[in-house]
Amino acid sequence: MDVAVLVYDGVFDSGLSAILDVLDAANAMRGEIPQAPPAWQVTTVGFRRRVRTGAGHVVTTQPAAEARRADLLLVPALAERRPDALLGHVSGPASASVRTLVADTREQGIPVASACTGTFLLAESGVLDGRKATTSWWLAPVFRQRYPAVTIDETRMVTTSDGVTTAGAAFGHVDLALAIVRMSSPAVADLVARYLVVDERPSQSSYTIPSALAQSDPVVAAFERWARLHLDEPISVVEAARSLGVSERTLQRTVRRVLGTSPVRFVQDLRVEQASHLLRTTDLSLDSIARKVGYEHANTLRVLLRERTGNTTGALRGR
Repeated sequence: MDVAVLVYDGVFDSGLSAILDVLDAANAMRGEIPQAPPAWQVTTVGFRRRVRTGAGHVVTTQPAAEARRADLLLVPALAERRPDALLGHVSGPASASVRTLVADTREQGIPVASACTGTFLLAESGVLDGRKATTSWWLAPVFRQRYPAVTIDETRMVTTSDGVTTAGAAFGHVDLALAIVRMSSPAVADLVARYLVVDERPSQSSYTIPSALAQSDPVVAAFERWARLHLDEPISVVEAARSLGVSERTLQRTVRRVLGTSPVRFVQDLRVEQASHLLRTTDLSLDSIARKVGYEHANTLRVLLRERTGNTTGALRGR
């Protein structure tokens, strides 16, 4: 497979190197399995011969036009985590060449892939319209508001939809590269993951900080504060809306618009977050923790912890 990795000014260094390192490892290890897959021919391409990364390193590239002859275009993230600055960059003249290349490449039927903030470049180019995608969990509210034509699922680590593959937060580049390898050879992908000591991470859920997501909207932030004060009680959305001075419909719609979930589900996330914290930092039994976060039966909490965090440790089972 011919893979073009786009290097542009301000590219996230670790994202770029993670992609290159995983694909290089796959090439080095492909001969260790029977019926080895073809090698991954990797070319770094850019709009100038020498491109400066976000950390100030200089990378030598081949002409960007080479991407149109590849089997896959990989676009690493932009080294920018501030939402306003990120949106300004991906929609402005500085990234116009990237957007054009992504759109033209996909128009030719060539698959494209990106991770973290790079998914904003894909969305801005239009190639994600009508498709499912994922991005960094903490940028999901901004992404959801900016690109309503994209079905975003920030809980996923890697998502593929109609020729476009996206991955989650910064070090999701490793998961993205492994997913690319897995498309050709699951055996090689598993071998690379074992040598690099990369755990399987199908979901970002266990890394999500609900309060960070809530801060992107004042109504949701107020609801989050109210919910935390009443976490050990049965939660009433009607009562919450009344306390916040908004209608139940407004609260439901605002939480859905910003977080892509319901108020009840968001409260569930807060409860799991608090329960996980208490499990790590106290000697309380699971029954006691369950009551502190609003569940009468510990088994209900146990099921939620396993669903959201993958926590199946002996410590959890024994509590």
